[in-house]
Amino acid sequence: MNRPYNFSAGPAAIPEEVLQQAAAEMLDWRGSGMGVMEMSHRGKEFIAIYEQAESDLRELLAVPPEFKILFMQGGGLAQNAIVPLNLSRAATVDFVVTGGWSQKSRKEALKYAAEVRTAASGEDSQFTTLPDPAGWQLSRGASYVHICSNETIHGVEFHELPDLKALGSDAPLVIDFSSHVASRPVDWSRVGLAFGGAQKNIGPAGLTIVIVRDELLGHALPACPSAFDYRVVADHQSMYNTPPTWGIYMAGLTFQWLKRQTEGQGAGTVTGIAAMEQRNIAKARLLYDFIDQSAFYVNKVVPHCRSRMNIPFFLADESRNDAFLAGAKARGLLQLKGHKSVGGMRASIYNAMPLAGVQALVAYMQDFERTAA
Repeated sequence: MNRPYNFSAGPAAIPEEVLQQAAAEMLDWRGSGMGVMEMSHRGKEFIAIYEQAESDLRELLAVPPEFKILFMQGGGLAQNAIVPLNLSRAATVDFVVTGGWSQKSRKEALKYAAEVRTAASGEDSQFTTLPDPAGWQLSRGASYVHICSNETIHGVEFHELPDLKALGSDAPLVIDFSSHVASRPVDWSRVGLAFGGAQKNIGPAGLTIVIVRDELLGHALPACPSAFDYRVVADHQSMYNTPPTWGIYMAGLTFQWLKRQTEGQGAGTVTGIAAMEQRNIAKARLLYDFIDQSAFYVNKVVPHCRSRMNIPFFLADESRNDAFLAGAKARGLLQLKGHKSVGGMRASIYNAMPLAGVQALVAYMQDFERTAA
C-alpha cells in the first residue's frame, strides 16, 4: 500500500528509501551490534558516520574549503540568537524583512546587537513580494546583513541571492535557508554564513546546519555560551558537546539519497542538487499553473518571487476550507492547512515530495472545484 503524501511544512516528509534504510539499521548498524542512537559520539563507528555526512554535504552543495560546516542543535530559532552572538560584534546589523521568519530573526537580534536596522521590508505588500535589492537602505559598516532566503509561511523565495558588494556593502550576507536548503545550488561567493534546521529538507528535527566562512569565526561576544561559539564548535569538529547523533546519521542517509538522484537523459543528465532543482521547478510549475488558471483557488504571491518549496493558496469561498481539508485527508493528502498567522492552505513540496504527489494534489483540487460548482 502506498503511503499518504505529506505536505507538512516541517517536520516534513523524509524520502522513503531513507526511512527504510534507517529501519533496517535500527538495531544493528553495519554489524556493530549497536543502533546509531546507542553509539558514543566519539567512537569510531559514529565518527565514520559524521565524516561521511560532512563530506557528502560539502560535495552536494559545492561548499568551498574556506567555509566550515557545523552540525549544531537548537534549530533555526536558536540561530536567531547564536548568529548575533557570534557576528554582531555588539555593533549594527541590517535585516531585510520578508515574512514571519525574518521578523522573528530581527526581533531576537535586538537582544544582542547595539543597533538593529530594517534595510528593507515587504510588510506593506503583506509579504506577497520581495523588496528590490536596489532599494535596500544598507548601513555603512554593518556587521552583517540577514535575509531569510525562503519564507516558509508566506511562500516567497529569493531565486537569486543579493550581491551585497554590488550594492556598496562589505558586510557578510547571512541567509536562513532552512526551508530550501539542498533544493538548489548556492552561490557561496555571495554568502558569509548560511544556517538551517534540518527538519524540512534534510531529516528529522533536532539537527541544525551552519556553514560559515573561516574569517567570521572567533568574534563571539563574551556572553556567548561556549557550546554556541562557532570557533569552539569548529575547533572541536562539532563535538564540543554531544551532537545530535541520530539527526546527523539521518541527514547523512539523505545526502546519499540526494547524490543518487538523476534527471534527464544522455548528455543532458544531471545529478544531485542540480537534479533536485529541475524536479522542484517542475513540481512548483505544475501547482502554480493550475492555481493561476482557476477562479476557485488563488495564490497571492507575485510570480517572480514565488517559493518552489512552500505554496500557500486560498479557496475563493473560505467557508469550504474544512470540507477541502477533510476531502484531502480522505485521499491521502495530509497537512495542507495553512499557517495560523496566514490561514488558507499551504502545500510544502520539499525534495522528498515526488512529482506524483503534486499530481495527486492537483487532481484532487480539480475534483473538489468541480463538485463545488
